[in-house]
Amino acid sequence: MQNVNYDDVTYRLRSNFAESHTRYWHRLQSPGTWFNSAERIAIAQASREAQDCTLCQQSKAALSPRSLTGKHLNTTTLPPLVVSTIHAIVTDASRLTQSWYENQLQAGLSEGQYIEIVGTVVSMVSIDSFADALGIALRPLPAPEEGQPSHYHPATATITENAWVPMVDIDNEGTPEADLWVSGKTGNVVRAMSLVPDEVRTLKDLSDVHYLEMPKVKQPGVDAGRALNRSQMELVAGRVSALNACYY
Repeated sequence: MQNVNYDDVTYRLRSNFAESHTRYWHRLQSPGTWFNSAERIAIAQASREAQDCTLCQQSKAALSPRSLTGKHLNTTTLPPLVVSTIHAIVTDASRLTQSWYENQLQAGLSEGQYIEIVGTVVSMVSIDSFADALGIALRPLPAPEEGQPSHYHPATATITENAWVPMVDIDNEGTPEADLWVSGKTGNVVRAMSLVPDEVRTLKDLSDVHYLEMPKVKQPGVDAGRALNRSQMELVAGRVSALNACYY
């Protein structure tokens, strides 16, 4: 098992960053729900490569992002459909549409695969952006392990209101997904990945360290125990979201 450390950072850093990122590295190198370990690590690598993809840069600058043709930068063995999905999410997420998503499904991507890709990209962007902000090298990706994906489908993931994908029922008490949120109390930004429950678990783990524990997000006066108070945190978060053209 490969651990993540930040021994090359020259100033004080909370230890729970390395601990949380190590937990994700261990997840990444294990078989997932719809992709095996090698595929999951390749998705992480493709997420990094998207930043330097010439086709993505041209598409982002184009009036219609789907009007260009060409090949994406890709040093992995992932199929072109998976690579194009990853690159679109990384480089031009604000212009993704439901029709684009449905086209990816028609081309052969499954709903579960799409969610696992989204979850992996979100985790990698979070961890890699952390390294970029510290001015240090990106952490080396882990080596793959043996095993096959579980193909687990939550029994209650049948609801698609306010989302493109099936989601676990918000009233999740007494189900295997009861740990994802307090029953009846969560936002759709969390539920949207619940078709692959482990992606929500990772989102929660990273959120606890990088931002706030999820139950505290809707408590504006909460003391986050950070160097910045909650108002300052939200000011930074709002500005970064605006610069990134975040949907929310």
